[in-house]
Amino acid sequence: MKNRILNSTFRWLLACCALLASCTKDDFTDSAATLRQTHAASAPGDVVGKVTVGYQGWFAAPNDGSPINNWWHWARNFGETPSLASNGIKSWPDMREYTATFPTGFPNLGNGQPARLFSSYTTQTVNLHFQWMQENEIDVAALQRFNPVGGEGPVRDAITAKVRTAAETYGRKFYIMYDVSGWQNMQSEIKNDWTTKMQAYTASAAYARQNGKPVVCIWGFGFNDSNHPWSAAVCLDVINWFKSQGCYVIGGVPTHWRNERDDSRPGFLATYKAFNMLSPWMVGRIGNVGDADNFYTNVNLPDQAYCNANGIDYQPCVLPGDLQERQRAHGDFMWRQFYNMVRAGCQGIYISMFDEYNEGNQIAKTAETSATVPAGSGLWALDEDGTACSADYYLRLTRDGGRMLKGQLALTATRPTQPVVGSTPPSTIPYGQIITLKGYNNQYVSSEGGSRPMRCDRTVAQADEQFTVVDAGGGKVALLNQGKYVCSEDGTQAMNCNRTALGPWERFDWVVNADGTIALRGSNGKFVSNEAGAVTGMTCNRTVAQTWESFTVLSVR
Repeated sequence: MKNRILNSTFRWLLACCALLASCTKDDFTDSAATLRQTHAASAPGDVVGKVTVGYQGWFAAPNDGSPINNWWHWARNFGETPSLASNGIKSWPDMREYTATFPTGFPNLGNGQPARLFSSYTTQTVNLHFQWMQENEIDVAALQRFNPVGGEGPVRDAITAKVRTAAETYGRKFYIMYDVSGWQNMQSEIKNDWTTKMQAYTASAAYARQNGKPVVCIWGFGFNDSNHPWSAAVCLDVINWFKSQGCYVIGGVPTHWRNERDDSRPGFLATYKAFNMLSPWMVGRIGNVGDADNFYTNVNLPDQAYCNANGIDYQPCVLPGDLQERQRAHGDFMWRQFYNMVRAGCQGIYISMFDEYNEGNQIAKTAETSATVPAGSGLWALDEDGTACSADYYLRLTRDGGRMLKGQLALTATRPTQPVVGSTPPSTIPYGQIITLKGYNNQYVSSEGGSRPMRCDRTVAQADEQFTVVDAGGGKVALLNQGKYVCSEDGTQAMNCNRTALGPWERFDWVVNADGTIALRGSNGKFVSNEAGAVTGMTCNRTVAQTWESFTVLSVR
């Protein structure tokens, strides 16, 4: 038996050596994925080989229907209206796609629009967030669950139900992530909460499973502060209890868990090893590419080696960076972390966070420029370093990081994701020219003379089908037909060509697609579509430019 084990080990070492010998540089395509499969304690599942985002879901507002019915997390305290004097956030969300919004005490945005915010309690908000996850191939949401016995318990329960429905609707996975910070009677109450409430959610097809077991994460064991006071024995008891319930248990642990120093209590290593997967915390630890590389060499690689040797899956944390601290470097900081973690051979990646506007670490859609941030607030927008970034930039960056993790995209240190989709040099836009637009159905867009909603159903281009491309300022275009401008109607109804003056709804981004066609993006951040162009009229309500949102431009003169 001993010889067979030695021979097997020797053959495995030879295979690894051969694999490493074949790699002439660290920027290779398949080697990291192969190593990840070789060392993984678990086969690919709903968290292994996947990207998970932390989902707070903790914003509320008066009159949103929630049990809290107050400004939860937006202001410094619940009883204050968010304003310059009571601001609880570090980044301002891009609000263009929310239908239920709530007035604040902030000054108007730079563009003059009122400063309104969303509530996580509204169904449209949760659905919108999971729609964004679907559109950007984000696999899993880890729903944060704080002490449910406290005052926020009822709203947490309600949001869990909304998350389940949204995950089922948009084909995403979710799991419960208990943040035990400050939970005084945690040892008994967490078990009761699982058996009486949360365990029922594992019956959903959208609930994440790994190795055939429902996933649960516990964040906060072993942190060396007064907010996480439990002994190693108490924490080990809770971990083993969840395992006895048939769960795959992830640990959100201190950064320096392995050495039991700095942010980790001593004497916890055996407790950490009891987790099926470890996800060390990284917020506040790194802030630039140099920091990320230093942690890769001195922390992440040794962490991965330890986990490999002890049969533990490793899920390192990747951060977009604190926007208010100006850490993001238009995506280079986050991409370097993706690159480092994939080449380290990690089993999964945890994004901190999806909707953390409080710490400025969110990847969810964020204000692009000062025009969409409250005037005088001092909050930076995504273009803070002079590089224009679309609101969804960090969602798209996460999509490509996930593709690289899965081997669908070559391992590369160079960020492949452009800050603005299809950004077009002004010199290439045919300002002043008269053009026609031919849709995917091979028919022409018609203004209908401004008498009814626009359609895309003409086989011949005549007067109603000819548009002058007008410079609308700021790199945007307007389309003029017979003295009237095309209007997006802000995506709320079918488009018309009946405006006599230029406003936000009459301005569009001219986006050049890879195949040479163009797409038109309205001020609501949505693309013009001709899918219903021959029936009820064209619309400007698509979040992604695909075939029905692509047009061939033909110059008339």
